[in-house]
Amino acid sequence: MTKLRICIFSFLIIAVHSRPQGPAGQEIKIISQTNEISPEGGYQWSYETENGIKAQETGTLKKGKGGPDGEDAIVAQGSYSYTDKEGNQISLQYVADDEGGFQPQGAHLPTSPQFHPIFKKP
Repeated sequence: MTKLRICIFSFLIIAVHSRPQGPAGQEIKIISQTNEISPEGGYQWSYETENGIKAQETGTLKKGKGGPDGEDAIVAQGSYSYTDKEGNQISLQYVADDEGGFQPQGAHLPTSPQFHPIFKKP
């Protein structure tokens, strides 16, 4: 009888802890969405949501010397934008390729400090 009570109590604890822990979020609808794949190996996708999130990307196939072993590679470029919790518009543009990797650009991104050489050339 004690084993049965332990099993039932264990199942109750598991059931309580496995329920969703937070309040259900607001459902955000997708206003527009595209997704295209070309026979040449490229692609294009984009979407926009009703709360102002926008994203798009285009990828093209780079033949030949693309990857580290000389195989084909995808070169992608795109952007996304949204409004943060403080009401600021965040926009980011990027390129991703086999030579430079992911290269983001945006006004909100931190910048490196300027380099000042310690020694001056004579």
